[in-house]
Amino acid sequence: MKKNILLGTVCLVSAACGGRPANENTDRTGSLRPDRVEVLCFHGAQRCATCVAIEKNAIEAMEMHFAEELRDSTVVFSTIDLSEPVNAPLADRYETTWSSLFVVARKDGEESAENLTAFAFATARTAPETFRKGLVEKINEMLE
Repeated sequence: MKKNILLGTVCLVSAACGGRPANENTDRTGSLRPDRVEVLCFHGAQRCATCVAIEKNAIEAMEMHFAEELRDSTVVFSTIDLSEPVNAPLADRYETTWSSLFVVARKDGEESAENLTAFAFATARTAPETFRKGLVEKINEMLE
């Protein structure tokens, strides 16, 4: 646990980025479907090139493959800045202290979360097509 906190702190201090706080209860239109898939992109106040690539490629994949679902909130994308105190409960919920990517299915009042962080860091910058394809497949799987 101490290693994870230390690693998270080192990553936050050594990387460079920005973001916007997320509200887990509403999307950009102010409403959410009870059954939906959420893509949660966690990052710190400072971000590395890979962290930026994860967000950029996730947004591109979702806009290309889930435009209608994004409009009707069947699929929701949130960028969560871990340095913002308002986002601490969400970070605690997913037990993350540094840049992470989660895909969360909410169906019939139940939640199922997949941590795609390792996959995202391995592919988003060096193999973006592989990353986008894998993310689309995971979202489609969770929409079923």
